[in-house]
Amino acid sequence: MENVVEIRDLHFSYEKRKILNGINLRIPRGKTVAVLGTGGCGKSTLLRLISGQLKPERGQVLVDGEDVHALDNDDLYRLRRKMGVMFQVSGLFSDLSVFENIAFPMREHTDLPERMIRDLVLMKLHAVGLRGAHGMMPRELSGGMERRVALARAIALDPMLIMYDEPFAGLDPISLNVIAKLLRRLNDALGVSSIVVTYDVSESLKVVDYVYFLSEGRIVAEGPTTEILVSEDPFVKQFIHAEPDGPVHFHYPAKPLRRDLGLTSG
Repeated sequence: MENVVEIRDLHFSYEKRKILNGINLRIPRGKTVAVLGTGGCGKSTLLRLISGQLKPERGQVLVDGEDVHALDNDDLYRLRRKMGVMFQVSGLFSDLSVFENIAFPMREHTDLPERMIRDLVLMKLHAVGLRGAHGMMPRELSGGMERRVALARAIALDPMLIMYDEPFAGLDPISLNVIAKLLRRLNDALGVSSIVVTYDVSESLKVVDYVYFLSEGRIVAEGPTTEILVSEDPFVKQFIHAEPDGPVHFHYPAKPLRRDLGLTSG
């Protein structure tokens, strides 16, 4: 199957607030794809829909050919074992060591003997450069180290699909560069498909093969990274060059300020 994820006419709302309004996108097998957009545009919601945490109003999410929202609980959990997620806030268990955090999904979802789990955990940590930190607690880690441990946990079960929710947020330049290179290297070494949702244009464009731009619930632009970098599309240009004026407005829709302050009538 050519695409590991295929999304067709996807609609989703939080109560009366429309978040996604007819999304169509594909994640080719073995490729790294970015979904870029401003904060609150629905990027993280999209990941929750792909993993089956949320249900759409209408539309389809196909993962490895299976309709995610048509599965029962057992089949959904089986499909989720093929997915790895690097959460926006890392999501490490604070009372477990680095080693135990990586071992947790292996113990939860497999019947592997402890000796094999030990070897696999050390291999995953070695892949992100933190084998020597296996005995540390999450509170002892720097921000960059914490993200790398979260990445090691995301690949613990050798998933076919890895989803990254704002992997570059809050990192210093050195840690950010390390995470970006690791993301690309692991994708190529493991032969997995990756989805990166972020607002960080400069770093994501260095490591992804294809880009979708999400705004006001729709895909407003898309294309291979090489084409996006030279695109004349107004939205793409504004986003890539961080221009203040363009299709994306800074202010959320509201009444005129003078009217809200009671300085005018009508």
